[in-house]
Amino acid sequence: MKSLQRRETRDAWLMMLPALVVLLVIAVYPILRTFWLSLHEMVLTDPGSGYPFVGLKNYTDIFRDARAGASIVFTFKFTIATVVLELIVGFAAALIMNKTFKGRGLVRAAILIPWAIPTTVSALMWKFIYNDQYGLFNDVLYRLGLIDGYKAWLATEGGTFMALVIADVWKTAPFMALLILAGLQMIPGDLYESAKIDGANSFQAFVKITLPMVRSTVLVALLFRTIDAFRVFDLVSVMTGGANGSESVSLYAYAHLMKFLNFGYGSAVSVLIFLFVFGISLIYMKSIGKDLAS
Repeated sequence: MKSLQRRETRDAWLMMLPALVVLLVIAVYPILRTFWLSLHEMVLTDPGSGYPFVGLKNYTDIFRDARAGASIVFTFKFTIATVVLELIVGFAAALIMNKTFKGRGLVRAAILIPWAIPTTVSALMWKFIYNDQYGLFNDVLYRLGLIDGYKAWLATEGGTFMALVIADVWKTAPFMALLILAGLQMIPGDLYESAKIDGANSFQAFVKITLPMVRSTVLVALLFRTIDAFRVFDLVSVMTGGANGSESVSLYAYAHLMKFLNFGYGSAVSVLIFLFVFGISLIYMKSIGKDLAS
């Protein structure tokens, strides 16, 4: 019996070996290489420096840089605001799509359209919508009497943050809705019938049945969206370019890597992003594990 288990274990490792090699090449090596670069002063505009080893100097410089601190604060604010709103909007959309009504397939397809649009295209569209001269957002608010004149929403810090949050929620809330819908459809209908017989109303059924049954699905959806929101780059880059306090950590890293060609410092910022994302993933995975175990 033990020899059979050893043989099965050996065969399993042999079958996984190609995938593990690919994973090492495309995932582990770049991470280790980036960490190695972050420990050196590597500015491509100064090749004569020899790229000396500087230890943790690049990391300490990050925390001394006010621009880096501002980008971290913005990224956390953006992540919290978008993920919370996407959860609310996505859950509501999933509940609607889970109902049986005429034209449900058309409604599901319509809700998923924003998610199918590439982020760059979506960002350009919203940039035109917020235009201070011919933007649709100003026109609608003006016709409703909510503003007395067209405003440059992307010219102020508050307006820029609001515009980015709305654009991101519009784009990715359907993804949250799709995942939650999958969880809702796995709930047996008999549970709701039993609750109805016992005298439970719709709200009680939602609290006692729906929420507990989709908790794991919601945590998975939050995991994906939190990681994606924290790494936001293309939406901010296209809509604002990081102006008015809207520079994300990813955009800050890109500026040092590709514009200033400071690979040492930029790699250090990239490593911090990886550590933040890794920490977020651990927290969610621990919560998901506890939920599944219970």
